[in-house]
Amino acid sequence: MVALAIAIAVGGYFIFNAPDQRSAGDKIGDAINELPNGADKAVRELEDRTPGEKLEDAIEDAGDDLKKSTNQQ
Repeated sequence: MVALAIAIAVGGYFIFNAPDQRSAGDKIGDAINELPNGADKAVRELEDRTPGEKLEDAIEDAGDDLKKSTNQQ
């Protein structure tokens, strides 16, 4: 069990810290798709980000959306 837990932890570390493999065209396309959600979110798509950073941004965005939907600033 310990070996399995270590293997999952190491695998997760490498998955969440993998380099961004998107081409420049992909990044621009992603940024264009994010424009309706705000310029700041569109600009984030142009940066090289790991999957872990993308997950962090998604969680933060979900929290912001939840605040907006409940009108709590």
